[in-house]
Amino acid sequence: MHRRLASLRDKDCLAVGDGLGLDQPMQHLDQYRAALMDQLERAFDDQRPALEKASDAVATALRNGHWIYFAGTGHSHLLALEMFYRAGGLVRAVPILDEDLMLHRSASTSTALEREEGRAGRLLDRYGVGGRDVLFVISNSGRNAVPVEFAMEGRARGAAVIAVTSVAHSGAHPSRHDSGRRLMEVADVVLDNAGVEGDAVVGLGDGLRTGATSTAVGAALLQAVMTEGAARALAAGWVPELYRSSNGGGELENNRLLERYRGVIPHL
Repeated sequence: MHRRLASLRDKDCLAVGDGLGLDQPMQHLDQYRAALMDQLERAFDDQRPALEKASDAVATALRNGHWIYFAGTGHSHLLALEMFYRAGGLVRAVPILDEDLMLHRSASTSTALEREEGRAGRLLDRYGVGGRDVLFVISNSGRNAVPVEFAMEGRARGAAVIAVTSVAHSGAHPSRHDSGRRLMEVADVVLDNAGVEGDAVVGLGDGLRTGATSTAVGAALLQAVMTEGAARALAAGWVPELYRSSNGGGELENNRLLERYRGVIPHL
């Protein structure tokens, strides 16, 4: 496959700048920027109560020694990884990962599998998600069986379930779960990424659209909630365990955390 891609690249691609109109104003870049900034402002400004509830849930879990889990399928699993093992990140932030639901093995297969019921419950069992934990479920469409089941099963186990989704996109399509319910209808708290139906925000004409925003806005919402949650836990007397930059002198502290949690936190 990679050789075929290289062959296509050599045969069909223009040299940089050849016929690409690079002397024209970057109007589509500016359109994407404007749309993204507008979404960020609406996502933060229009849902303060939901952000408060999500931050309180994180702070409460941290103060009581519980865990913050993140689950997503397809591109949404990128946001689960975004929260894991990075500078400034909470040590108790744990991604729920299933390679069959990610993209690197087979993107098309992952699309089919995220519509199957029964997988999410097994994954929550594998990771030990339980009462008083927090489970963030990320799905832009919020309609496929696995994310809906993550939320339903998480709540059944006593976890606080927080959805990160597009209300506009989800509301435009029926659920693929047997219950007929979508993620935004089964979560305790809903964080709307303020995205458009279809995710892509820039029109190129003839029905072509590009420029997805759900990953960028979702990452910003999650990082903000983790920041506020950690600060609230600290104000209540619990010092949050945070990874440091290993490229900025933080290796000693990180090694101490690794020694404590290796074998406890999956994927370390």
